[in-house]
Amino acid sequence: MKAMPKPSVRTAGGAIGTYLLLTLISLIMIVPFIWMISTSFKEPQSIFTYPPQWIPETFRFQNYVDVFRLIPFHRFYLNSVYIAVVVVLGTVFFASLAGYAFAKIPFKGRNVVFLTLLSAMMIPHEVTAIPMFLFMRQLGWIDTHLPLILLPIFGAGGVFGIFVMRQFFITVPTELEEAAMIDGCNRFRIYARIMLPIAKPGMATLTIFTFVTIWNEFFDPLIFINSRELMTLPLGLSLFTDEVGTAWQYLMSATVMATVPLLIVFFMAQRRFIEGVAMTGLKE
Repeated sequence: MKAMPKPSVRTAGGAIGTYLLLTLISLIMIVPFIWMISTSFKEPQSIFTYPPQWIPETFRFQNYVDVFRLIPFHRFYLNSVYIAVVVVLGTVFFASLAGYAFAKIPFKGRNVVFLTLLSAMMIPHEVTAIPMFLFMRQLGWIDTHLPLILLPIFGAGGVFGIFVMRQFFITVPTELEEAAMIDGCNRFRIYARIMLPIAKPGMATLTIFTFVTIWNEFFDPLIFINSRELMTLPLGLSLFTDEVGTAWQYLMSATVMATVPLLIVFFMAQRRFIEGVAMTGLKE
């Protein structure tokens, strides 16, 4: 058996340097997260002590209880979960339909329509905020959750979803469609029975991107929501800051609880997410 060649010193040094760089970047990214968790258990007077106290002398679990006492945190949580789930389901459904059409169904002006949709992503959201507010007011949807649900599905977020799903469907061999058509399947059966099962990595990618975006959305709720009982988590977190200052211990406790769904969604779809990111960029 032929012996495997030993790695050179230069190759080994390059690998060690790469790992050291990645470790440094990981520490830079994780340190704020550790500080957030640590601060959520601290007394107010020990938050900004120097040198920083990474492990609190006494863990104050009452901070988490006080979050629910000071604001209707459970209501904000339910609102965010409800809106995020509906937007994710709507975006994945409509984006997969449109993405399949743009990728596999030839029709006149297909590329022109697709480029027109993509151009909508280049318009800053702040530019359309006032016209959209006036339009929502005419419909009577101000201080409701309808703008927070419909605008992401059919707005720039939905266009991004169409782009992701189109790029994924382009990688699916055309022979699968042709074989299904020979067996008598129409376009909707091909979409439901063949394309959707294959597109799970792409849908997982879109699910994570959409969920994170909607969960952290602050600008739209700030514009369209007035009632406290309809607020989402980002707006609710802002209630811990006023003209006097910021209640950091409560803000960090609420933020820790608000981060949990993001971690759950990511770890549930992590494997599919990596596959989707790799596959959606194979073809133009």
